[in-house]
Amino acid sequence: MTNERTHQLAEEAMARLAELLEQGHSAALTAYLATMARFHRYSFGNALLIYFQRPDATQVAGFHAWRRLGRMVRRGEKGIAIVAPCVYGRKDDETAEDKARQVRGFKVAHVFDLSQTDGEDLPEFAQVRGDPGAYLPRLRELVQAQGIVLEYTTNLHGADGASSGGRIQLLSGLAPADEFGVLVHELAHEQLHHGHEAKSRRTVELEAEAIAYVVTQAIGLDTNTAASDYIQLYHGNREALEASLATIQRTASALLTDLGFSG
Repeated sequence: MTNERTHQLAEEAMARLAELLEQGHSAALTAYLATMARFHRYSFGNALLIYFQRPDATQVAGFHAWRRLGRMVRRGEKGIAIVAPCVYGRKDDETAEDKARQVRGFKVAHVFDLSQTDGEDLPEFAQVRGDPGAYLPRLRELVQAQGIVLEYTTNLHGADGASSGGRIQLLSGLAPADEFGVLVHELAHEQLHHGHEAKSRRTVELEAEAIAYVVTQAIGLDTNTAASDYIQLYHGNREALEASLATIQRTASALLTDLGFSG
């Protein structure tokens, strides 16, 4: 499949999301962010392709990957098209060893959801529902490892958290799930927004809230971040939306990796 076709797939998915937002369907963006949470290792474009083709997907893998896991894709099932890099190894003439792996374009690949397969049961990963468990102390350690001061206070003038460039303040006494979500939100500000005043305050708040939503959803928490109206990231500007979604995916994925999340 040509690069032109892979580019077309991504363009069509993004255009469809923009069309839904223009029609006022704000739930589409929240649902897409939930898909991003389930597939945080995928690019924002591939998460978008999965969302539009199979919004109820939970675990996806290629045909041969499922076979290695002891499961077979059922006959007649339609694959989910995603964009995959064409990676080649460069060999040394004398040793015939791979010296480097280079991406030379992209192709359309197909993955299948767990629900499209039969076979051996997969190992179940522990799912956190109302308590972040070990992820909360890991998050606190991650904040401090980045040289950010973490403080707790009894009064933040109505807010649960605040970021001031090198310092995060949290309201004392928050429930663990709420503290986790607020701390992810404020850490996102620390990593992305201080010194970047080109974006509006509303945009940076929504980006941070979306990152918190993706991370909390990924580890199985239910928090009030789902109530945010993420459609306001759009404002009729598709390029700005794409940039925000790429930022959200990249930041959330890195945070989940740093927290040791393997889902």
